[in-house]
Amino acid sequence: MTLRLTDGERAALRERAALDGVSMQEAARRAVREFVARRDHQDRVGTAAAAVMQSHAEALRRLGE
Repeated sequence: MTLRLTDGERAALRERAALDGVSMQEAARRAVREFVARRDHQDRVGTAAAAVMQSHAEALRRLGE
């Protein structure tokens, strides 16, 4: 895989990686892991919320009256 960054993105990544004491590659890998974990969490929360809303639909409807 080749990751193409703008000059600004590359500079920001280089600076952040240096501040964190890691390589640019490691900083990018961390960012990917964090992105995937965050989206997985959002999906799980959305699924749980939909299940709660479905199982308590009548109570939610009455609360809205």
